[in-house]
This record gives sequence, structure tokens and C-alpha cells, in this order.
Amino acid sequence: MDLVAPVVVEPLRRRRCAECRRGPLERMIVEYGRPVCLDCADLGHLVFLRRGDTALTRRARERSALWAVVVRHNRRRTRYERQGLLVEETALAEAEAACLADTEARARRRARDAERRAVLDAGVTEALRAEILRLFPAMPAARAAEIAVHASAKGSGRVGRTAAGRALDRDAVTAAVHASVRHVDTPYDSLLMRGVPRHRARAQIAPAIEQVLRAWRAPLPGQRDAPGATGATGAEGVPGRTDR
Repeated sequence: MDLVAPVVVEPLRRRRCAECRRGPLERMIVEYGRPVCLDCADLGHLVFLRRGDTALTRRARERSALWAVVVRHNRRRTRYERQGLLVEETALAEAEAACLADTEARARRRARDAERRAVLDAGVTEALRAEILRLFPAMPAARAAEIAVHASAKGSGRVGRTAAGRALDRDAVTAAVHASVRHVDTPYDSLLMRGVPRHRARAQIAPAIEQVLRAWRAPLPGQRDAPGATGATGAEGVPGRTDR
């Protein structure tokens, strides 16, 4: 059976309990649209565990017969965000003892995981760099490396972190190069700063982008044809793509 934990709110405004009239409340639950303090809600015996330590949070939650999620509304993001948990004090003490007992082992595991992720990230970046140079053999090597690093930055959500980018999909790789040329080799950014609409600015710089890409597709001495030198291109020189 799935558990449904109570949700406790940290109010942004001064609120009083609808039952005992105490306030202002640091934390409360909402029942039938009314604020209720933790004591009246039978949660007053729980202690607050701030989010951040994943192992401690998981262990305290598992050991606590009753626990609640604490949230606060973020006005800028217009959503409720998790702040931590309310758990039984004995459960928290047991969880802290368990975490202390295996601190060294968890630290070693985190270090191993970090090393594996670093190797994987380096492999993704190198593969992307090699594919960029295969498609654009006349591109300066330093620029290819710069584009690969930027496109595959961890947590960026850019092309290199997508499934298509990891699979070295030709359109995805070309899109990464295209984006770099747009921002580095054309006045696109300055056009936007002058208030030119994005689609109009892209249309204006399309010839300059295609000129750069055409030069980078040129075969190096000794090569008969550059990879990707032929074939249909969409708007602004992106194969099989249209400007969106």
C-alpha cells in the first residue's frame, strides 16, 4: 500500500491556528482551507530535518513511523519547493548513528562514482569533438574542442547531453556547431540587444552562418571530399533542418 505523507507548509505570511488561535505559525498544515498548527494536527512531537543529506533523510524516513514533508512556496518560480522532513526524534538519532558508522565507506563510494562520471563525461566530449571535426574538417581544432566542451557540459541540457548528441546524430552535432557560429561569428547577440525579434535576427545572419559552415566543410589538402559537403541543407545551413 502506498503511503501518503502529510504536507506541512512554511507560510510566507503571518498565520494563526484556526483551532487554538496560536501564532504566528512557523509551520502548519491546511485542513479544509484553514491553517492548523502542528500541535493541533498531532505532528508537534516531530523534529525538522532539513533537506541536503540524502542518506540521512532516507534513513530517518525509513525509521520513522510518522513523518511529513515540509514545503514552502517560491513566489518567483510560482511553485511549492521541498524544504525537508518532519520525523520522529528517535528515528533521526538512529539515522544519524547509522550514517556516522559508514561515513568512510559512503565517501569512498561517492569518490568512485565521481571518477566514473568524469571518465564518461570526458568520453562524451571527446567523441563529440571528433565528430565535429569529421563533419567540418577545416574547422580549427581549438574551436572544435571549445564547442564540444560547451555542448556536453554536465547539467546543461545542451545537445551533447541529449540522446541524439550522445549518439552523434549528424543533425544534433551540426546544430551545436551552428549555435556556436551564431553567437561567436555573427552580430546575432547584438541584434537581440537592439530589440530585433529573434526570428528576424536569425534570417538576417543566415548568409553569414552559411559562409562560415561552408568554409569549415572544405576538404583539407589531400582529401577529395569533405564529410557532409553535399546533400540538402535547411535554413542557415543545418542539414535536414528548418529554422524554428
